[in-house]
Order: sequence, then C-alpha cells, then structure tokens
Amino acid sequence: MAGAVGGPRVLLRKLREVMAEQVTAQQRLDMIVVLIASNMVAEVCSVYLMRPTNELELFATEGLKPTAVHKTRLRVGEGLIGDIASHARPLNLADAQSHPGFAYRPETGEEVYKSLMGVPVLRSGRVVGVLAVQNRTKRNYTEEEVEALQTVAMVLAEVVAAGDLINLNELDGATQTQRRPLHIAASPFAEGIALGHAVMHEPRVHVTRLIAEDVDVELERLEQSVYQLRGSIDDMLETEDLSHAGDHREVLQAYRMFANDRGWLQRMSEAVRTGLTAEAAVERVQNDTRARLLRAADPYLRDRLHDFDDLANRLLRQLTGVKLSSASGNLPNDTILIARNMGPAELLDYDKVRLRALVLEEGAANAHVAIVARALGIVTVGRADAILDSIDTGDAIIVDGDAGDVYIRPTSDIIDAYSEKARFRARKQEQYQAIRHEPSVTSDGEPVALYVNAGLQVDLRHLHESGAEGIGLFRTELQFMVAAKLPSLKDQIELYTAVLDAAGDHPTVFRTLDVGGDKMLPYMDVAAFKEENPALGWRAIRIGLDRPALLRHQLRALLTAAAGRSLRVMFPMVAEVAEFKRARAFVDKELARLKKFGHPVPAHLEIGTMLEVPSLVWQLDTLLPLVDFVSVGSNDLMQFLFAVDRGNSRVSNRYDLLSPATLGFLRFIVTKCRAHNVPVTLCGEMSGRPLEAMALVGLGFRRISMSPAAIGPVKMMVRSLPAGLLETFMEGLYGLPDASVREQLADFAADHGVVI
Repeated sequence: MAGAVGGPRVLLRKLREVMAEQVTAQQRLDMIVVLIASNMVAEVCSVYLMRPTNELELFATEGLKPTAVHKTRLRVGEGLIGDIASHARPLNLADAQSHPGFAYRPETGEEVYKSLMGVPVLRSGRVVGVLAVQNRTKRNYTEEEVEALQTVAMVLAEVVAAGDLINLNELDGATQTQRRPLHIAASPFAEGIALGHAVMHEPRVHVTRLIAEDVDVELERLEQSVYQLRGSIDDMLETEDLSHAGDHREVLQAYRMFANDRGWLQRMSEAVRTGLTAEAAVERVQNDTRARLLRAADPYLRDRLHDFDDLANRLLRQLTGVKLSSASGNLPNDTILIARNMGPAELLDYDKVRLRALVLEEGAANAHVAIVARALGIVTVGRADAILDSIDTGDAIIVDGDAGDVYIRPTSDIIDAYSEKARFRARKQEQYQAIRHEPSVTSDGEPVALYVNAGLQVDLRHLHESGAEGIGLFRTELQFMVAAKLPSLKDQIELYTAVLDAAGDHPTVFRTLDVGGDKMLPYMDVAAFKEENPALGWRAIRIGLDRPALLRHQLRALLTAAAGRSLRVMFPMVAEVAEFKRARAFVDKELARLKKFGHPVPAHLEIGTMLEVPSLVWQLDTLLPLVDFVSVGSNDLMQFLFAVDRGNSRVSNRYDLLSPATLGFLRFIVTKCRAHNVPVTLCGEMSGRPLEAMALVGLGFRRISMSPAAIGPVKMMVRSLPAGLLETFMEGLYGLPDASVREQLADFAADHGVVI
C-alpha cells in the first residue's frame, strides 16, 4: 500500500495487540489513532463519534489540538466530516480546504493541513462515526489506502460497540429503560388482527473475531461457506412447500440469483485479503451494501436490500455456527415475529401454524417478503420505526394489520379492546361467510355487482372464498415486478390462462402493464424514470405506446390465453381519446395476426379504459362510443383532481373523498356513461369501505371492485341499503360548500338502518 508502513495486514495485527490491552475504551481509542497515523504516514488521525443530538463529536486525535477532544462538534451534513456521515461514503481530497463543504473549527488547529481522507464508521449499516487522516501536503491518497482505512473503521466500530464511549441505542432514539407500554404506528402490509408474544428473528451475528491469523485459511472458509449457502438455497427451492408457491417461486429464483452473484464473492474475498477473517469480510461488504442501498433513490434497489441482508446473515451463521434463525427454536403458539427485514426464504423457514404475525422495522408493501406473507395469510406490518430497540423476546404484542398499529407490552384496557375486536372480527367473518352466496342486492331491489382486485395467481382463491362476482381489476404488472427478468410470452400466457381457468364463468378484467411512478421494474433502465413528478410522468399506457413491442407482446399473450372464451382488457392512465385509439389499434393488429396464422381467438372480446386522468372526463362524449366499458381508478383520479400526492402524509388526508367536489365529479361520470349505455365500474380504495361504497351506490355505480376482505362488509351494507332513497338524498349534497359530507352520509345510514 503506497504511503503506508507495512500494509493493512501489519496494521491489523498491531490493532489486535491494542485491542488486547487492559485499558479503558477511551485509552484504546487514543492508542488506535496514534497507530493509524504512524502506519499510514499521516500527520493527523482523528475519530469522530455520533451523538444522539445528530452531531459528530471529536473523541480522539493524533495531530490536532488535544484540547479540541470532546469539544469540537459538527452536525451531520456539516463540513467534510459531516458530509461523510451524511452520505455514508468516503471522501478523498488532495486540497480539502478548497472544497465548498469545508467547515473551519479554529480550536482544532487543522488549518495547516491540506489533504484529507475520511471514511464512515459503520455498524449494522448505520453510521456511528467518522475516521479521518490528514497531511500538510496536497497528497493524493491511493485506492488501497482508502480500502485500508475502511477496514480499520470496521474494527473501530467494534471498539465503539464494546466500550462505553457512546450508547448505540440512543442513536436509534431508544432508551435503555424502555419497559413501559409503547404504541408504534406502522404501515399495513397484510390485513388482520394478531395478539401474541414477540419472537426476535435471529438478530445480526455480531462478529468478534475480526483479524485473520492466516488469510489463505480464511479464503477457504469463505468459499466453502458460500458453496454450502448456495446448496441450501437450492434445497429450499425443491421443498414441497415451495413447489406449490406459484408466482412466489420466481421471487425465490431471484433470491438464488443474488446468492450466485460472482461480484458478491469477489468483494468479500478482496476484504479477506486485506487481513480480515471470513466473517468480518462478510460483515464489511454487508455494511457497505446496506449503507449504499439505504440511500438509493430507486425504491426497487432499497427493497433488494432485504434479500442481500438475508443472504449475508445466512452466510455469517454458516461461518460462526450460530443457528440460522429463531425458526429452529421452540416457538410459542402465538408467535409474532419481529425483524429489521427478511428475505422470503427466511420467512418460509418458520412454522406457519404457530406464526400469527410479522412486524418489520423496514420493508415495503411490494417487497418479496410482503408478497409471500400475504400469500400465506400472515398478518404483516412494516416500517415500524425502532421496534428492534423497543422490544424483547417474550413481550406481549398486538398487531393491527388493518390500521398498521403495533402495541408493545399493551395495557390491560388495550388487550381487552383488541381481544373484543378479534372476537368481533371472527363473528363478523362468520356473518360474511353466511351471506357469501347470497345476491348483492339493495333492500329496494337494485343489484350491485361486487368484484375483487387481484394481481397474482395466489390471489385467485379469494374470488371464490369471498363470494365475489368476478375480478374487476387484475393488475398484470405484479408478474413483471416480482420476476428477475422480463416475463416471456410463454410466461405471460401461462399466467393469464391460469387466471381465466380459475375465474371460470366469472368475468375478469385485465389491466395492461401499469409501471413507472412508484412501480419500477428491476430490468428496465432506471435512468429513464428519474423524473421530477413520477406520478405525472412516463408510466402506464405512455410507456406502452412508446415501447409498442412491450404492449403488443402482452396483448398477444392475453388474446392467446383467452382462445375460445371471453376476454376483457383495459388500458391504464389514458389521458386523451387519441391514446385509447392508438392502443386499441394494437389489439386489432394482434387479432389479425392470430387469425392470419390460424390461431384461435377469443370468442368474445371487450376493450375498455381506466378513467383516472381528469382530462379524459371532458372527452367522454367522444370516448364512450369507442369503448365497451369504463373503470374509474379512484386512487389516481382523486390525487390528480385535488393535486395531492397520496403518498405524502402532510396532504394525503387533507381532502375527503366524500366531499361535494368528488361526489359531483363522479356523478357526472356516471351520468355520461348511463347516457351512452356504457357499463362503468369503480375500483380503488374508496370502494372497499362501507360508507364510501354506500356513497358510490348513491351516485349510481352498480359495479364496484375492491380487496377480497372488503366484499363481506360491503355486501352486508348493500343488502341493508335503500338505494332509491339514498340517490334522492344525495341530490342535495353536490352543491354544498362543505369540505366533506361524511357526517351527513353517516347520519343517513344510521337513520335507515344501513350496516356500515
């Protein structure tokens, strides 16, 4: 290593000697900075550690003024040290003072030093400090020196964790005395209510043996463990459990692909060659990957962090002999599993009979583990901030997968309330099951067709379990999102055939590919989707029209799968009639192609459009003669109508769906569709809530599509509703100046015995 005395292995050996000294943590830190400065021929070596105030405090230095220790502080993002902490990445500057981010602290005496190299001190992917070296001359530090300092920073992280220098728990906003009841607001991923006791998914293995005695031995250990890991994943894919997992098998195939990534093994091998043990090298690469992906702008890359974490943790356990997870232990019958994040394979290790719920500190609704959890019917919430630092194994816990609430060590009144809620839910489910096959007809004889939304093959069982009349929205993009590569024509035909087979005589509406915005495909050019306003950008039908091969490929698969039977297809995000006509022309071309080559075609074909862009509403007189049906996408339509990002918590609840503006707008759509005798359906969140669904019936909607769990409650509402009276009542609401008429609608329901 250029500019260093003896190279990184010599430095690590000397560090091991320092770590064996019987001294305080502060004394050990002081010895380490002297050792690093000497080995790297640096005139300054300094360690800054993170404080709970989100500041970096100078804890030890060789070369700066000793009086600055424990006095100099920089906010995260302030100065070069703060920049390193903020971005969790190294800085290598030959002339640090000319950098626009340089922050001068006169008490340090650092004004005489020109060059600076600094690296983050990472533990479990979190920045706990910064390690930096400086020189008086304008010096270009080599890549080997940066690599060496990163390796030393890993050892330093263990010194920080083992000593009493800082309280790592405080950095995550938790206290050591947190034994009182606690409520955490999380995000619902899979619905349901679960009461039980916490089981910690095996925490990250904390590596204690960091410095290698023999590098060749460590390389052999690493390669052997990676080989065993890959074999275990192959075995897992052949289990009976997974052979019936349908689309989720693709999730695990992608997981296997990560495990076989040569770059991953190469990076770990390079870390071993610097003098680390095999397990320390795994943790080093895992920390770097975690820090990088946590800051990635692409949501898909952030979600893939779970898969990489899962793999690294499994490899660490192979190397250390620690059991893979709590799955191999004696689980209580009411297990509620707690984890920072998980890969889908880890979840499948658990006894699903004993598993009541899953709580993730991180995660995303479309992450692989969430998809698998929903398929298994496990109540799941995610983004439960700091839960790992707030709970212990055995703690009582309640998980509300409907609202996203998590109650840790709940009080007796909360337990009583949720116990009653669980019993009430069970009774309600019995009532819903009792009317499953009863007609969805209002008390005054108006039929209201209730459909389910679906997106994966595993969702299809809900069609029959719920008693729905069909699939009002099949989101075809989910197949594309869980696959590691673009699904082939054969893959698509197989899925669409399976959907139509499962639906039987029940009508099914397929929505063509709706990606872009917050739905990214891993194999598409990420740079193409970097937009100021993704929801308003290149997505859905806009991509299909710009990439006609993609759209025609999907239409060909749909038409082929529906040979000899009925097919209903609609296009998403249509903003003007001309777009619909262009998309419809592709259908005609694919039909002509099938007929030309003598292939069977659908016996009955209906083509419609999603109505989710307000501009299309003012073209309905032109559009409706061209379509067979219309489906109102209330989620996007409402966010565009009010100019509100539905993912922004500051404004997403600012406007009520049950406002005169919304209801009047939807009433206009229904009136136009009736005039043209075109069926109109509404699919979206508002259709799945009984009061909102009641309002939709009052507006004149007679077909609505929702999540499977909402069918029972909405059908019960419909069967108790006098639709004619409600339509008359609502005529007086459209012109009101109120922000919401929710209260008036609730009063109508109460006065007329409507079950909401």
